[in-house]
Amino acid sequence: MTRHEYEMMIGLEVHVELLTRTKMFCRCSTRFGDPPNTNVCPVCLGLPGSLPRPNREAVRLAVRAALALNCQVNLSSRFDRKNYFYPDLPKGYQISQYDEPLATGGYIEIEEPRKRIRIRRLHIEEDAGKSMHAGDDITAASYSLVDFNRSGVPLIEIVSEPDMRSPEEARQYLEKLQRILQFARVSDVKMEEGSMRVDCNVSVRPKGSDVPGVPCELKNLSSFRAVVKALSYEFERQVGLLEKGEKVVRETRHWDESKEVTAVLRAKETSEDYRYFPDPDLPRLELSPEFVDEVRNSMPELPDQIVSRYVENMGLPRYDANVLTSSPALAEFFDKCVELGAEPKTASNWIMGDLLGYMKAKGIPYEKIPLEPRSLVEMLVLIKDGVISGKIAKDILVKMIETGKDPRTIVKEEGLEQISDEESLARVVEQVIANNPSVVEEIKAGKEKAIAFLVGQVMKMTKGKANPAKVNIILKDKLTS
Repeated sequence: MTRHEYEMMIGLEVHVELLTRTKMFCRCSTRFGDPPNTNVCPVCLGLPGSLPRPNREAVRLAVRAALALNCQVNLSSRFDRKNYFYPDLPKGYQISQYDEPLATGGYIEIEEPRKRIRIRRLHIEEDAGKSMHAGDDITAASYSLVDFNRSGVPLIEIVSEPDMRSPEEARQYLEKLQRILQFARVSDVKMEEGSMRVDCNVSVRPKGSDVPGVPCELKNLSSFRAVVKALSYEFERQVGLLEKGEKVVRETRHWDESKEVTAVLRAKETSEDYRYFPDPDLPRLELSPEFVDEVRNSMPELPDQIVSRYVENMGLPRYDANVLTSSPALAEFFDKCVELGAEPKTASNWIMGDLLGYMKAKGIPYEKIPLEPRSLVEMLVLIKDGVISGKIAKDILVKMIETGKDPRTIVKEEGLEQISDEESLARVVEQVIANNPSVVEEIKAGKEKAIAFLVGQVMKMTKGKANPAKVNIILKDKLTS
């Protein structure tokens, strides 16, 4: 069989840190970036005699995530001990949920191809510490250090069904998941800080077969780029084994970013290996219907709802709506501009083009938009009133960002008012016509598009200050008289 006769089956397990100030079962801070082993206590270090106490806010955020992902929230669930021994797990077990999770049966819809990716379960657990290995190759590190600040940080694990058939579908699923959780204010989902981490379960099988292949797990992928590359590599590796008549072994593998290959970490554990049992220190997690309803009623507007509002109520193209919902901060900025009186499509064009272009060039994240909505709207009013041209406005936008000044002040200080005086414009137009006789002949011969060249020359001579609409009228009048 050739590679085209095989298909992938991809299921994803995504660990997401919840946006709480304190840990899951103690009151230590979850603040990122503090000195190693400073946010710890007997509970999150697993010292004898310490007892866990669930974080109510973490439970509330977990329920919100479940509802945002279309899951069924179970009013009764249970905490279990997941036993394994690893240097960054101080208790020798992790408090998690096994056969009675918080939520089940959700889904996320992706666009290309349009399909629904099912979510098997969403459960609450605590994070482990962070191992820092000597050197880049964790399989050959001579020693490791452990920071327990992250130990006990509240997590949700979101487990999909193996419904994805390509790395691209996996990327779309993860991007949609990230946006939903961000807009739901469940997590900051910053992959660079480890608050969203991905494990991939991937197998291959002949197309048309109902029998799943042997899955391999790819652990702790920390970027969408890594997910796509690791899945692509793993597909080729597994198909290569099958084509040679060899078997795929069920195992856990590590993605080596520098070599762009996967490498064996260990044999893949099964649920029996973890020896799950109910945590004797924690009662069952019992939720009231009123609590779940309160969480549902306080849900922030989610990306799909915002996209529908932008398209149906404001008449924006779906492409614009999707870009503007790239982050909550960006959507809030746009909404504020419209609230202040900006025409939606005009505001969208300036935000997606010039503002985001500047931010990308300077490496500025969405959360730190370097401009107040009011300033952008004031600039759009100046364009609409004919005070400045669109070309001049592009320079003013940069000056607003870099100086913090409002657009009217910049226009006044730098003398950037648009020239709308017809007598002044007529003199410039006459000079341009005189300087470009060949273009004038082309226009008179029927090549009307050439008039744009003359308009450009007028704008050049006036340093972008001429009113383009009036320039067009005067040019046409002069050329036909």
